[in-house]
Amino acid sequence: MSLPPNSPAPGALAGIKVLDLSRVLAGPWCTQILADLGADVVKIERPGAGDDTRQWGPPFLKDENGNDTTQASYFTACNRNKRSVTIDMATEDGQQLIRQMALQADVVVENFKVGGLAQYGLDHESLRALNPRLIYCSVTGFGQDGPYAERAGYDLMVQAMTGMMSITGRPDSEPGGGGLRVGVALIDLFTGVYASSAILAALNVRHSTGQGQHIDMALLDVGMAILANQAAGFLATGQAPTRQGNSHPSLAPYQDFPTLDGAMLLAIGNDGQFARFCAAAGQLQWAQDERFATNTLRVKHRAVLIPAMEAITRTRTTADWIALLEDKAVPCGPINDIAQAFDDAQVQARGLRVEQPRWPAGEVGDGVARIAGVASPLRLSATPPVLRYAPPALGQHTDEVLRELGLDAAHIAALRVSGVL
Repeated sequence: MSLPPNSPAPGALAGIKVLDLSRVLAGPWCTQILADLGADVVKIERPGAGDDTRQWGPPFLKDENGNDTTQASYFTACNRNKRSVTIDMATEDGQQLIRQMALQADVVVENFKVGGLAQYGLDHESLRALNPRLIYCSVTGFGQDGPYAERAGYDLMVQAMTGMMSITGRPDSEPGGGGLRVGVALIDLFTGVYASSAILAALNVRHSTGQGQHIDMALLDVGMAILANQAAGFLATGQAPTRQGNSHPSLAPYQDFPTLDGAMLLAIGNDGQFARFCAAAGQLQWAQDERFATNTLRVKHRAVLIPAMEAITRTRTTADWIALLEDKAVPCGPINDIAQAFDDAQVQARGLRVEQPRWPAGEVGDGVARIAGVASPLRLSATPPVLRYAPPALGQHTDEVLRELGLDAAHIAALRVSGVL
């Protein structure tokens, strides 16, 4: 599981070996963060099928002629910088190979149902007995204990259960009102981020104890945690917050506003910003109105303030408002679609679109030559993330990784013939 020769400069986690037994999003998002930081992540996938998200299309990756392949783009969002190995863990030989990898690994990440890996001898207790330094992270829907522990858990289900959907969307009384899911699998993604943080903490503890530990990550726990100020408000008052569209429960004006040619977003977070907006808009009387003197009062009287502001914001285009307010330190911006976001000057300046070749020069590939993705947002000055591997083809690195385990070509060929690989 060592890095191949001629790799780019090592990242912050160079030398850390991660065995990735996870699939779909939360676990793979965690391991992609670790991989971007330089860890050597080996992803174990089912022969012939691979990670579920390889089939979650459309949309699909394009081949060299611009035609759709059968490979879904979803997989590429969370599997950069990993090496893909196909092993059938239901076979004894497959289990033995994974145990050999776990002996060399620093971290295992898995997202099987509670107890699901025990039948293969790949659960935490079994692998810890082989490698006491192993940090073993389990990602489940509801955690390792409690009445729901054995239930399967999915992001959409947890968004509904935690109340996230009750605070997302327009109020029931408005057209289009009702609970909505967030536009991406937010709880899966946050679970991946929290899991990577927990793994880094466990690695740090291991420096002093020499021992690994088990990390129990649950989508439900994360979903409750990221309710943040909304949960804090309920716990302080006993009143459950409700949906209010793009407005903020505790700030005003902090929402979308109509313009002459569409809409813009104003995010006014303090009294100074509000006063500067009023001056720029030619409405000084609002800043002098006692009803709007503080944020708390603006929230109280938003039913008066917001319609008055909307009448003014409709008189200029979005671009005109941004040009007017930008140099006055009034937070505002367009409401972009994703194509417009990638076309944004700041997004381009930060290099947030990256493209990688899937196959090294000279290797015969699968028809997908290059894969575009979003750059890691982690910007470390001395040890920045490095691009080593594009999201891999299924089993692209099987032979390479098994050779590193000490298997020769004949042994690998025999395992492939027997269906283990």
